[in-house]
Amino acid sequence: MVDPGPVNDDVWVVIPVFNEAQVLEQVVRQTLVVFPNVVCVDDGSRDGSVEAVLRTRAHLVRHPVNLGQGAALQTGLTYARAQPGARYFVMFDADGQHRLEDASTMVQVARSGAADVVLGTRFAENAESVPLLKRIVLRTAVLLSPAGRKLKLTDAHNGLRVLTRPVADDLQITMNGMAHASEIVSYLGRSSWRVREVPVSIRYTEYSRSKGQSLLNGVNILFDLSVRQRGG
Repeated sequence: MVDPGPVNDDVWVVIPVFNEAQVLEQVVRQTLVVFPNVVCVDDGSRDGSVEAVLRTRAHLVRHPVNLGQGAALQTGLTYARAQPGARYFVMFDADGQHRLEDASTMVQVARSGAADVVLGTRFAENAESVPLLKRIVLRTAVLLSPAGRKLKLTDAHNGLRVLTRPVADDLQITMNGMAHASEIVSYLGRSSWRVREVPVSIRYTEYSRSKGQSLLNGVNILFDLSVRQRGG
């Protein structure tokens, strides 16, 4: 079990949800042990994800139809920012890939004042654990991203992020789908926020592999980047 560490009552974890009933309840319950404030944004699920969240004490916000992960994150951030005492915001996937140990470390970095935004990176340590195809796509994405190069990022599309309050107040995610990851990096590249990467490990489980997210997300990332490159 992860050491709960500080009380973390000023931290809100935002979990976008779309058809994750198989693992969601366990992910949320484990997250609540470390971070007492969790909001799940159900993005039009049809598989019992809503019921899974309702069996926990996490907050639940619902989209009536599927709008995409970017829209779900923005909805979650908007909800979390409205809660009293919220100072740090963690973006955390619903499929069990992210480790709470990593999220805790990233929050500690934000608390130290060393950064305004803390991003997880799969390539600082144990890069070989990343599936080969995904590794190639993500490396290519970093090379194609001017903002990623400016920020000297090694992993521009890791979904585990920690934002401090001023950043969460300023960020407006407008890309509803997976393109939000590129949008966030572009936003950070234009800003004066201090950005720091922290090594994290991703659990590539049978469940996540069975959903085929690695290949699909990789194709989406490269397509989005190619469009942005053409648009200047």
